[in-house]
Amino acid sequence: MNNFIKTEEQKVLRDPIHGYIRVDYKVIWDVINSAWFQRLRRIRQLGGANMVYHCAEHTRFAHSLGVYELVRRLVTEVDDIRNLLSEEEKIIVMLAGLLHDIGHGPYSHAFETITNTSHEEYSCRIIENKTEITKILETCKKGLSKKVADVIRHKAKNMLLSQMISSQLDADRMDYLLRDAYFTGTAYGEFDLERIFRTIRIKDNKLVIKQSGIYAIENYIMSRYHMYLQVYYHPVARSYEYLLHCLFKRLKDLKAKEKEELPFFKALLTKKELTLDEYFELDDYSFNWGFAQLVHHEDEIVKDLALRLRDRHLFEYTDSSEKVIKELKAKLKKAGYDEKYYMGKDAVKQRPYVPYHENNSGAIWILMRDGSTKEISNASTVVYSLVHGPTIDDNIVFFPADI
Repeated sequence: MNNFIKTEEQKVLRDPIHGYIRVDYKVIWDVINSAWFQRLRRIRQLGGANMVYHCAEHTRFAHSLGVYELVRRLVTEVDDIRNLLSEEEKIIVMLAGLLHDIGHGPYSHAFETITNTSHEEYSCRIIENKTEITKILETCKKGLSKKVADVIRHKAKNMLLSQMISSQLDADRMDYLLRDAYFTGTAYGEFDLERIFRTIRIKDNKLVIKQSGIYAIENYIMSRYHMYLQVYYHPVARSYEYLLHCLFKRLKDLKAKEKEELPFFKALLTKKELTLDEYFELDDYSFNWGFAQLVHHEDEIVKDLALRLRDRHLFEYTDSSEKVIKELKAKLKKAGYDEKYYMGKDAVKQRPYVPYHENNSGAIWILMRDGSTKEISNASTVVYSLVHGPTIDDNIVFFPADI
């Protein structure tokens, strides 16, 4: 018996990046229409980056659909993949693409620093732990939820499935680079997706790129490089996320001293692990409502930090040399600011591509004309120069502008 029922007609959703998102299977359509997946409409893709790029209002919902669509195209349009995978494997990896970000919390990755839990952990819990998502998957086929979660946690029996979702060249990265470039207006984030798709092959059960596609991959790697420096690691976006971190640090400290009951964020502040029902309630909308309540808080630090978040009165930033930090500490003390909540260092490092070799998924492989494979930094002089060149470090310190 075929458990994978098709929809009566192909469902389509308009998308500015891919034209159409196409859905042919009932289980996928049911997941899209679930409350857990619809929750992703309420979580922006880029967290604090929309403080810099005002049109970056796109959501994890749109990105997740985009990743699904790229995976769908990989398993239906790339001959090597289509011929290698069974129908069940194709549906498993399409579902994994759709659900890979189902566990994201408010403000995207910034939320993970508050909970000290990765969104992948929550994604697997949501998929497997008796939620609406679990019921949809298990109704389709018993054991399907675990198989989908195993792709996300890199424990699938066929590691090719995980490579399509999470590797150096995967559907997740390809969608978010194109989507984030579009909505931030940063043209240098674009790359030749169609050329990459035309040159994808499978060799030794791993994704490889034909030698003729090497220039498209160089373009893709440079796109990642520029997007991280100009968008994801933009210091203003990091300043906003640092404020978020400071606010919750203060709230947790107050709770530890039992000075104040904070019912809206109570579970987040007091529990090591949230229940899925508690987690479901947390999104950008509920956080923003919470911040609006906190601007009336009796604690002056909470009130000030909440106002800064609400009204975009962000911390300034400068290079974090020892001399600068010493001077800032003196100014903060003089101005009456608590250093614990009003000054912080942040360091990021960026290289466009660093190969690592876990399960062959941490490198981009080029299929040479003689049939051999080479890791791309050994096949491209451009990538070799990037890998062996200096790492870009951006070490900054945040502080109030009025000190």
